[in-house]
Amino acid sequence: MIFTVAIDGPAAAGKGTISRAIAARFGFAHLDTGLLYRAVGAKGGDPIVAAQTLSPEDLARGDLRTLQAGQAASRVAAIPEVRAALVDFQRRFARAEGGAVLDGRDIGTVICPEAEVKLFVTASAEVRAHRRHAEVGGDYDQVLREVVERDARDAGRADAPMRAAEDAIVIDTSDMTIDAAVARAAEIVAARLG
Repeated sequence: MIFTVAIDGPAAAGKGTISRAIAARFGFAHLDTGLLYRAVGAKGGDPIVAAQTLSPEDLARGDLRTLQAGQAASRVAAIPEVRAALVDFQRRFARAEGGAVLDGRDIGTVICPEAEVKLFVTASAEVRAHRRHAEVGGDYDQVLREVVERDARDAGRADAPMRAAEDAIVIDTSDMTIDAAVARAAEIVAARLG
């Protein structure tokens, strides 16, 4: 069975948590596409060469979940040649036998416009900054500024900007528990599976 669940949205909205839970619940493979960009940014050097030579070891680095890696990912993701180098990998993953869940910024709009399920997971900037601050610490006001800056960069880039696909179902997690958000996503996926 080929069945793709595309989950998009801004940083710290809960899309990764929801994606992992949906993949586990339905027995699908999971790809956090942001890790690809974080790994390219963390490698340093020429980002195009880094994307073209990305290895499994690069994806296993321990520093990919830091705020710095997230900022680097947002910067390299704006480079069209970096995006092109990673698109084919993502598309092959998405359409492999057995079902797949991919989360990112442009899965439903660019990578997998044919996905059987498209979700756009979001939350207010303040809620997302609070979540990120709880995860990585630092100065809350600085974290909020960085969340807002990253949103602007991700939504404003010329190549594959972050936005909800026209046929995506929006899940706003601002006032939802993790369990409620996962339950809502699972309900949508189960309905499409029939």
